[in-house]
Amino acid sequence: MALALWARVADESAYRLIADRWDAVWYQRIAENGYGFVLHAPGVVHPDYMFSPLYPYLMRFVAAWTPLDLPAAGLVLSWLACLVAAWGVFAVGAHVGGRRVGTMLVLLWAALPIAHVQTMAYTESLFTAMAAWCLYATLTQRWLVAGLLASLAGLTRPSAPALVAAVGVAALLELVRERRFLWRPLVGAALAALGYLGWVAWVGIRTGEPLGYFHVLEQWNKSMDLGQAAVQWMLALPPWLGVAVAVSYLLVIALLVWSIARYPLPSLAVFSSSTVALALLGTGYFNSRPRLLVPAFPLLLPFADRLARARPWVPALVLGLLTLASAAYGGYSLVVGQAPP
Repeated sequence: MALALWARVADESAYRLIADRWDAVWYQRIAENGYGFVLHAPGVVHPDYMFSPLYPYLMRFVAAWTPLDLPAAGLVLSWLACLVAAWGVFAVGAHVGGRRVGTMLVLLWAALPIAHVQTMAYTESLFTAMAAWCLYATLTQRWLVAGLLASLAGLTRPSAPALVAAVGVAALLELVRERRFLWRPLVGAALAALGYLGWVAWVGIRTGEPLGYFHVLEQWNKSMDLGQAAVQWMLALPPWLGVAVAVSYLLVIALLVWSIARYPLPSLAVFSSSTVALALLGTGYFNSRPRLLVPAFPLLLPFADRLARARPWVPALVLGLLTLASAAYGGYSLVVGQAPP
């Protein structure tokens, strides 16, 4: 509703804003023509191998078997995945802290300032759905399910290694704790890496380079530099804005430390830490960094726990303000902002 109002004021199409711009166009092109397109511009070479295959091919499947065109198919997929993701986020929260914590966790996640990307024809919803249920599977020791979901996540987003690591570490600690051979954690951990490694191998074959996928990421200016690019970017901003961005970095790190201290669960800690590292310590387009943190919902667990134990008016006020801020920011970034989220 907020986006529709923003779009109406700006005389824009709300549908186009969320279904037919930026990354969504790349996914549509892949769904329609397969891989092999390279965008050439002054100083820019962008191969489409940077975009993982599961989401665009699901778009193709939905468009082929329904009356929907590709943009609409992408939206339907994202919206359905968002519901599954919300259920998974609740399941994790309820498992570690009770149903009220689970409810607060999913409401906080839904009210994130960058949460509007969950309604776009992007992969955040699909990846978060797989991540949430994969983490739930590790918490409940369903290792084969966890491995399968992590493997599918490896075909969904480049940030999947964070989930693969979470399953692997949790499985290893399970073996150490039990002090005996258990085949399910081992198979689950191996299966978790299969999707991502398979995609890397396929891109290597297509590009003629064993590590061609990582060369593709470099062409998109996506690599790990331990935060050097972020620091340089912040120093180039106006002082007040640079300070605000630095504070936001510190808040994310504080949330990470708080969440691990409050809920020291291996799979959640590894996934959150890895996702934060990928978002904050890499190169690439700076405005996209906040949406890389959307799947890292375990960061919100301590906050959800506090809200769950507060008087009813406190979560109502906090969530109400966060929802208004999220609607305002989301509408502004899509309608007024000229760069992709």
